Amino acid sequence: MAFTPFKKKVWLSSPTMHGDELNYMKLAYDTNWMSTLGENLNQIEQLLCEKIGCNCAVPLASGTSALHMAVKLADVRRGDRVFCTDMTFGATVNPVVYEGGEPVFIDTERDTWNMSPEALEKAFELYPDVKVVILAHLYGTPAKIDEIQAVCDKYGAILIEDAAESLGASYKGKQTGNFGKYSAISFNGNKIITGSAGGMLLTNDFEAADRVRKWSTQSRDVAPWYQHTEIGYNYRMSNVIAGVVRGQLPYLEEHIAQKKAIYERYRDGLKGLPVQMNPFDKENSVPNYWLSCLLIDKEAMCRQARTECEADFWEEPGKSCPTEILTKLARLNAEGRPIWKPMHMQPIYSDKEFVSVGEDVGADIFARGLCLPSDNKMTIDTQDKIIEIVRSCFD
Repeated sequence: MAFTPFKKKVWLSSPTMHGDELNYMKLAYDTNWMSTLGENLNQIEQLLCEKIGCNCAVPLASGTSALHMAVKLADVRRGDRVFCTDMTFGATVNPVVYEGGEPVFIDTERDTWNMSPEALEKAFELYPDVKVVILAHLYGTPAKIDEIQAVCDKYGAILIEDAAESLGASYKGKQTGNFGKYSAISFNGNKIITGSAGGMLLTNDFEAADRVRKWSTQSRDVAPWYQHTEIGYNYRMSNVIAGVVRGQLPYLEEHIAQKKAIYERYRDGLKGLPVQMNPFDKENSVPNYWLSCLLIDKEAMCRQARTECEADFWEEPGKSCPTEILTKLARLNAEGRPIWKPMHMQPIYSDKEFVSVGEDVGADIFARGLCLPSDNKMTIDTQDKIIEIVRSCFD
């Protein structure tokens, strides 16, 4: 079947702006609070604490800088092993290495595509002295937090929560970002709400929040001159970026509803194909549906080959693969993505330890999965065409 390319590019997930953002940016300009102090920053701290249910929210330059501060708060030192989500973006793991730690990757489980509690338990049996676990909620879907927290508690480990992708998602009625002793969220351009950049460190520990405020402003001591007694970082968010976040926050639930509608249209439109959508725990969790993803059944996979930087496929009637679908979407001016390549498969981390409880689940999902265009400005007609494009790959 021949398709006409989309005249306007269909994005995976691009910023959705409303106008209020510009008003708050102008407020920063008009009041001359253009640096790392101002009313926009004060307001988003308060608003995020109210939304998440935590005591403290520290605005920072990025979600990655928030995770770095969390790793420092957890006192990760050179040579310390840290158990990390395996199937995630590198930003979840890199802060461990910034502090000289040694990431140990914990395999994925199929029910949520997040860290496997069983693999985490096995990892602690191997290394019972590990004191830090970093958990990411993949694509806006909460992990099995109760089970993971129970394992952490059993071994006296601190849980750091990477909620960069899951703002607005909840587990048993509690917002993600309020389960870890220290947590991070992101306002990167493709997230559920954006500041164009920026992130936040979340915690219920007032003293820890104050330490991050100091570290993130180059660790300046309270003195009449520039004095420093510890290493600091230039990690603070500007009042201008905070204005964008402030303008976006009232639309969080609207964005989630739009993302949910996209997920459900894909789910219904792809029925009858040998595929399934990215799963979540319907009994305990409510995702934010940030990205809609697809997993192709094993028996319906055509042959594909991947090197470190390239991919190819061979067409087979009635079968397809992520490479074929993504190639066809790209040719028609629509953006999809492969599933996150697991950290233990990354060249930079291939020498690190990896713990699973049998098959390598993350590698299998990476081989058979892909992220579909999930932009909440996408029209129904556009999504219907994307659904037809995907269906045509299985002809």
